[in-house]
Amino acid sequence: MDFHPLRPTKWSDRLAFDVALTLEGSGEPLTDVLQRHKITSSEILEFNADPVFLKKVDHFRTEVREKGITFKLKARAQAEELLTTSWLLIHDPAVSPAVKADLIKSTVKWAGLEPKDTPQEQAGGGVKITINLGSRPEDARTIDITPESSLDDTTDEPEQALSHDV
Repeated sequence: MDFHPLRPTKWSDRLAFDVALTLEGSGEPLTDVLQRHKITSSEILEFNADPVFLKKVDHFRTEVREKGITFKLKARAQAEELLTTSWLLIHDPAVSPAVKADLIKSTVKWAGLEPKDTPQEQAGGGVKITINLGSRPEDARTIDITPESSLDDTTDEPEQALSHDV
């Protein structure tokens, strides 16, 4: 059986996928699936009573029926299984820090947790000052300094950065 401390259930997504393939007539016989996953007939009956397992199998069956068995679907199932290997490697003291860092970066990327590119105005880090020198809008002066823009290299005079706000 697929016992692993990182899995909250006694069954894996891969088992649910293999059962779905079998039920759709595209996989190997159920006896082979049970043998490969090292589970007994009574255990598969127990899983069959688990609504989460049944929903996962049904999801995979729908995917197989609607999209066929595609390379992408198989790769997704394999990638989920490989997350366990990645977790173990990251926590193994014998693995180099460079490999660990690469695995962590990849996991963050795959999970969609990378920071999004935001425009400079939304990202902050700049200063915009408006000085009203009169009652008319054309009398207003704006100093806009962002991390990418700086004052003219030839002078340190802030007046060089003034512009009319129209």
